[in-house]
Amino acid sequence: MASTVPAILSTVPSMNALGVSVTATPSATFSLPMDVSTLSASTFTVTSGTPAVAVAGAVMATTTSVTFRPNANLQLSTLYTATITTGARSSAGIPLAADVTWRFTTGMAPALPVNLRTAGNFVILAKTGISTVPTSRVTGNMAVSPAAATFITGFSLTAPPTASSTSPQVVGLVYAADYDAPTPSNLTTAIGDMQLAFTDASGRAPSVTELGAGNIGGMTLTAGVYGWGTGLLIPTNVTLTGNATDVWVFQIAQNLTVSNAVNITLAGGALPKNVFWQVSGAVSLGTTSHFEGVVLSQTAISLGTGASINGRLLAQTAVSLDSSTVTQPAP
Repeated sequence: MASTVPAILSTVPSMNALGVSVTATPSATFSLPMDVSTLSASTFTVTSGTPAVAVAGAVMATTTSVTFRPNANLQLSTLYTATITTGARSSAGIPLAADVTWRFTTGMAPALPVNLRTAGNFVILAKTGISTVPTSRVTGNMAVSPAAATFITGFSLTAPPTASSTSPQVVGLVYAADYDAPTPSNLTTAIGDMQLAFTDASGRAPSVTELGAGNIGGMTLTAGVYGWGTGLLIPTNVTLTGNATDVWVFQIAQNLTVSNAVNITLAGGALPKNVFWQVSGAVSLGTTSHFEGVVLSQTAISLGTGASINGRLLAQTAVSLDSSTVTQPAP
C-alpha cells in the first residue's frame, strides 16, 4: 500500500522573507516512519515564478519531519510552491501515492518610519508663519523659514538678535530665518528635509485605498499605508492599534478634516512617532479634538480652540493655534 502524507502539510507555516526554514511535520495519523535517505533536495523542492525556478537550499530530515532551509532570504510578497515527490518513501520502502504540493506567499517588508531628518528637531515647523490666540502650550522647538520672526505671532517672543528666542508658551526654543547664524542655514536644511519627508510619505505604495470612501469615523486601523484620492473626514473617534514598531502612513490627496471633540487613540503599544499624515491640502483639527502622529501638510495646519496633538505639525505654509496644546512625541 502506498503511504500518504497527511493534511497537516497543507498548513505548513509560510516561509517568510527573512526566514530560514519551512518545516513539514507529520501529524499523529502519519504512522509510517520515513526513509530519511529519500528526503533530499531532489524529492523536496521549493520553486517560484512561471516557468518555475528552483530555490537553492538544503533539506534536513528525521523519520517524522523534514525541513527545507533556503540558502538566501526569499523574495518579499512572492508566491512559492513546495513539493514533496513520490520519490520520498517510508522506511518500508513504500512511496507516496502522489506528489504533495502546497503554496505560500511571503510577507511584505516591515514599513519603516518616514525619515524626518533635521525636520524632526521641531514640533512645529512652517514656511510662512506660526500664530496663536493666547494662550497655547507647545512642548518642543518651533521655527519658521524663510519667513522672519515677525511672522510668529501671539507668542511674546524674546527679541533677537540671537540664534533663537523663547516664549512663555513654549517649552523649548523658537527659531526664525532672520535670527543669527547658524540658524538661517539650519532652517533652510530643515525645510528641505520636511519636503523630502513629504515626498517619502507620498511615494509609498498603499496597501489600502479609498477606505470608507474618505470617511474613517469609528474605525480601528492596523498598521499600513492608506491612500485616498480625495479628502479624508474623521467625524468620530478612530483607534490605531499595533505595537511599538508598527508604522502608519495616511496619504490624503486633498484636505484632512477632524470634527470637534473627536479623538485619535493609539492602542497596543503604538507610538505617535510612527504615525504619519501626509496631506496635500489643508489640515483642520476641530475644537477640543485630540490627534496623534506627525502631520506633513503641503499647505496649512489649523487647530481649533482647545485642540491638542501628541506629534508634530510640519507645514509648507502656516500653522495656526487657538488655545491649543502641541506636544512632541517621545523619541
